[in-house]
Amino acid sequence: MFNWSAYLHGLYCLLAFGFIGWIISVFRSNVTHVDSMWSLFFLISLLAYVDAAPITTTRTMLVLALIIIWALRLCIYLTKRNWSPHEDHRYVEIRKNNPPFWIKSLYLVFILQALLAWVISLSLLGISQSLLPFKWLDYCGLALWIVGFIWEVFGDSQLARFKANKTNAGKVLDTGLWHYSRHPNYFGEACTWWAYYLMAVAAGAWWSFPAPALMTLLLLKVSGVALLEKDIVERRPAYIDYIKTTPAFIPWFPKKNAKE
Repeated sequence: MFNWSAYLHGLYCLLAFGFIGWIISVFRSNVTHVDSMWSLFFLISLLAYVDAAPITTTRTMLVLALIIIWALRLCIYLTKRNWSPHEDHRYVEIRKNNPPFWIKSLYLVFILQALLAWVISLSLLGISQSLLPFKWLDYCGLALWIVGFIWEVFGDSQLARFKANKTNAGKVLDTGLWHYSRHPNYFGEACTWWAYYLMAVAAGAWWSFPAPALMTLLLLKVSGVALLEKDIVERRPAYIDYIKTTPAFIPWFPKKNAKE
């Protein structure tokens, strides 16, 4: 059953969190920390939904634990990666094209991400408001989440080690998980959100399908694969051959004769 009151409660909390992030960005003249806030949007939304739920079920507690693990891990990882007084080049470009950015960033960056997170949190809403018992589909969702989380963590870890080695400057990471997918971390991320959807379906929230669909769309066409590969060929010419041999998203064995 769709609970509009709980869903709106989540929206207010997300907008408030986004506003706080915007205030910080005004003082820092830097919005890069919104990347670290992204995963926390979902933790905040779920906490708001749990607060508005009539009862806390086993499914809800399980998903809350999963969201806490995922959100804190990603937040810490991105904070360490982006820890710098300099703004990320993506936001530098947006800032350049949207003066006065200190005002426009409120809705172009912070409110936008809060709204996207709100839509994607539909599965979390469905899970938190359901009183249906734990089902076999929940176990399938948990298994998929574990696979996706491990895939994402190992992908991020391998990429971090590769970038930390200065001898790899200008080279392309094509070993480990990156041998089977050009973006294994994004594939793992998508798996976790389809896992939440399986649990939402078990909770009777089949209507939350837009949540994993939108997250997958963002990862593939907006802020993930498409954005990263837009100019990467210019910085790493070898990436052209990598594109020819390696799947962009879903892992598979690379093509052996693509260079011929």
